Amino acid sequence: QVQLVESGGGLVQSGGSLRLSCAASGIALSFYNMAWYRQAPGKQRELVAGIASGSTNYSDPVKDRFFISINNAKNTVYLQMNSLNPEDTAIYYCNARHLLVERQDYWGQGTQVTVSS
Repeated sequence: QVQLVESGGGLVQSGGSLRLSCAASGIALSFYNMAWYRQAPGKQRELVAGIASGSTNYSDPVKDRFFISINNAKNTVYLQMNSLNPEDTAIYYCNARHLLVERQDYWGQGTQVTVSS
């Protein structure tokens, strides 16, 4: 059974930092595109950052503030979030999509990030 468990969310003041973790079980992350998405109230879910085969990509709103990394030995992906602002408030979701088999697509339950002004 595949599980993605996010942690590290919480309440932080504007300008602060948080690090999210996504611990995976049942899959080996080295075979997956890993990504963080977020969904703010009343908005669609959007891609924040992704990592695969050593390459990373970021959405424009978080570029140079957020950093995604992966520890294959721990089967965990991280999202370091710096210089947070209230617009970053959302539920953050971890996603794993197999590099070759797209139907192998898994989501975590999400972790709430709230940034106060």
